[in-house]
Amino acid sequence: MSAITPLHDESLRTRLEAAMAQVNRVLLGKPRQVKLAFACLLAGGHLLLEDVPGVGKTTLAHALAASFALDFQRVQFTSDLLPSDIIGVSVYERETGQFRFHPGPIFTGLLLADEINRATPKTQSALLESMAEGQVTVDGQTHTLPQPFFVVATQNPLDLAGTFPLPDSQLDRFMLRVSLDYPDAAAERALLTGSNRRDLLAQLTPQLDAAALAELSRQVQSVTASSALLDYLQALLAASRRHADVRVGLSPRAGLALLSAARAWALLSGRSHVLPEDIQALFVPLAAHRLVTTRGASGDSLARSLLADVAVG
Repeated sequence: MSAITPLHDESLRTRLEAAMAQVNRVLLGKPRQVKLAFACLLAGGHLLLEDVPGVGKTTLAHALAASFALDFQRVQFTSDLLPSDIIGVSVYERETGQFRFHPGPIFTGLLLADEINRATPKTQSALLESMAEGQVTVDGQTHTLPQPFFVVATQNPLDLAGTFPLPDSQLDRFMLRVSLDYPDAAAERALLTGSNRRDLLAQLTPQLDAAALAELSRQVQSVTASSALLDYLQALLAASRRHADVRVGLSPRAGLALLSAARAWALLSGRSHVLPEDIQALFVPLAAHRLVTTRGASGDSLARSLLADVAVG
C-alpha cells in the first residue's frame, strides 16, 4: 500500500485549489455542489444537473471546462434532434469513392447536453456507448473519443410538457445527480451587485490541463479504502436491495461508482483514505437517481432513509 499522500505535488495541489476557487467565484454560494462536480470529474464519471432554469447549471459547465482547459461543446436537446446531430455522420465523397466520417459535437472534452430530457429516447440512447466506453460506433466503425471526456447534462424536473423521462439505463450512466437550488440571500445579493456572469466566464483562465487531470484521476484510485469502510459500503448496497419501497436496488456498478466518487471526495478533502463521512456525502447524489422505487416513493428520501438505517461499523 502506498504511503504517498494524494496531491503530494504542491504545485498540483495549489492548481486544483485555484481551479475550485475560480469556479466558486463564478457560481456563488455553492461550494458543496462545486466540490461534487470536481469529485465527479476526477472520478471519471458524468454529471446530471437537475434544477429549475436560471440557477447556474450552464455556468457551472462553462467554468469547469475553462478551469481544466477542456474543449467545450454545447448541444441543445430538442424533440427533433437526431443521433447523428450528436455523434456525427458518414458522408460519401465522390472524389475518393469512399465514405468519410464527419465527427459531431460529442468529440470534445466537455459536452454540455442541455435539457437532455427534451430529446426522444432514440437520441438520448446515442450517448450510452460514449458515456460508458468513451467511444462511438457509426456504420460498423468504432471511433474513440478524446480523453478526458466528461458529459454534463441538465434537465428541468418541473417542466414535464414535451419531455421524455430518462430511462434507467441512461440515468445509470451519470455518476452523480446534483441540484444547485436557489442561492442564499448573501450569495444572491452578491450576484445582483456583481459583474455579469458571462463577463466573469470570459475572464477565467485554465488552472489545470488534461495531463494534470489524468494525474489527479490516478491519485484518486490510490486513495485507501479500508476493509471496514468496504463493509459499510456493502451494507448500504444490500439495504437498498431489500427495502420495501425499492423495486430495483443499487447494482455492483453503482457500488464501484460510489467507491470511486468517495475516493475523489477524500482527495479533495486532503486525505489519503476514505472515511464513512465521504460515503455519506456522496450517497444521496449517487444513489437517489438509480433507485427504482415503488408506490411513487422519492429516490432522494429513500437514499436518506438508507443512510439513517445503516449503522457505521
